[in-house]
Amino acid sequence: MTTFRASVAVVCIIFLFSLVLVPFANADWIMFRGDPSHSGVVTGNPPPTSTPIWKYTTGSVVESSAAVVGGILYVGSFDNNVYALNATNGNKLWNYTTGGTVFSSAAVVGGILYVGSFDNNVYALNATNGNKLWNYTTDGNVESSPAVVNGLVYIASNDGNIYALNATNGNKLWKFTTGNEVDSSPAVVNGVVYIGSGDGEVYALNATNGDKLWNYTTSGPVFSSPAIVNGVVYNGGGDSDVYALNATNGDKLWNFATGGYIESSPAVVGGAVYIGSFDHNIYALNATNGRELWDYTTGRAIESSPSAGNVVYVGSDDDRVYALNATNGVKLWSFTTSGYVESSPAVVNGSVYVSGGNSIYALGGSPQSSNSLFIIGAVAAVVIIALIAFFIIQKRLKTRRKSPLSPAKFQI
Repeated sequence: MTTFRASVAVVCIIFLFSLVLVPFANADWIMFRGDPSHSGVVTGNPPPTSTPIWKYTTGSVVESSAAVVGGILYVGSFDNNVYALNATNGNKLWNYTTGGTVFSSAAVVGGILYVGSFDNNVYALNATNGNKLWNYTTDGNVESSPAVVNGLVYIASNDGNIYALNATNGNKLWKFTTGNEVDSSPAVVNGVVYIGSGDGEVYALNATNGDKLWNYTTSGPVFSSPAIVNGVVYNGGGDSDVYALNATNGDKLWNFATGGYIESSPAVVGGAVYIGSFDHNIYALNATNGRELWDYTTGRAIESSPSAGNVVYVGSDDDRVYALNATNGVKLWSFTTSGYVESSPAVVNGSVYVSGGNSIYALGGSPQSSNSLFIIGAVAAVVIIALIAFFIIQKRLKTRRKSPLSPAKFQI
């Protein structure tokens, strides 16, 4: 039994080690802001340093934010291409060339990549090899990033429309027309699509048929994308204000005035709202009442949308990526890229993936495969359960062998 107990001890150590590693690994970052609610939430332990793991350079500026799914990073470039890179080493797996700039950030769901382009099209590509499955043509540039929910692709165009497309074949189910171009990216929560427009409105639409549920009027264009958390819509405005609206009826709960235009989209986590402004600051606001908790000043405007957990990650037009303590705004580290940083950092498996200038960077710890970590934990758990069952069976057999024979056994 000594060997058996030693085996159990070894497996338990492996299992516990896997539990330590798993919190270090986030779930996949499947679309702009991480999920359809656009919360921008980072889970797991933060990357320990700003040390670059790899760098991949494209043919032009990269403002698209990365999606990271199954160990592959997907990102668009102003060189008209969508790239798929190995998230561990940055090696290119494939690229697909559209007819225009790719500012839109990809969504990757069910093995399909969805993205918009300045050639007026929304594309669906095979995420494994980049082959085109379908495209849908709008009447304007597509800067908006898609949200994919329940078999539908929600995306907007500079033609002023918000579209719902069948994710399988690209057929249009409905469109909703606003009063100006729409750069904002839709958030989709509980059957409702939330989005801003250049006409100054924040809209809530029925996700099934596109009917307007409500709209809220700001004092400037709304290019920021909303985050929906706990029944509240958080959004930045071109009028320099951050808004919190009731998700059910659009009533304003509070607003906070920054000192500059806002294109940054908010991250909402732990009772705080984090958002950047053209006044060079990133702000942390109380999510309930909008009161300022802290601000941190960078060297130029912040168009990047922060991602936040225990640490806030955000880019700035001063060519840097910043990691700030989420509680007090103290800088933990910064990293200088090859150009301005407008992309939103994606934090997956202990690494920060962000674009600056014409390059994509992986920063922080060594990337781990989330699938591998899950498998380690799952296999260890199965082995432990099997060994425990074996031990119980052996113990019962041993007890049975030691027990006295029943008197019935001696009857003739």
